[in-house]
Amino acid sequence: MAEQGREPHEEPGVASAEAGLVLLDGPDGVAIAMVPDAAHATGESLIAAAAEARTQPRTAPETPA
Repeated sequence: MAEQGREPHEEPGVASAEAGLVLLDGPDGVAIAMVPDAAHATGESLIAAAAEARTQPRTAPETPA
């Protein structure tokens, strides 16, 4: 869930392969390196979550109590 005061990103991350690793560069300088199996599983998880999110109405994030 998005942090209070922060909007969800509209721009996608960009993945590349280097030295046997998958590198993901995301918005706001987010960067992560993963082994291929972890990157593959992450990609599948992201695709499944995106499909589910498309069926849901977008709501405001919950505020901490």
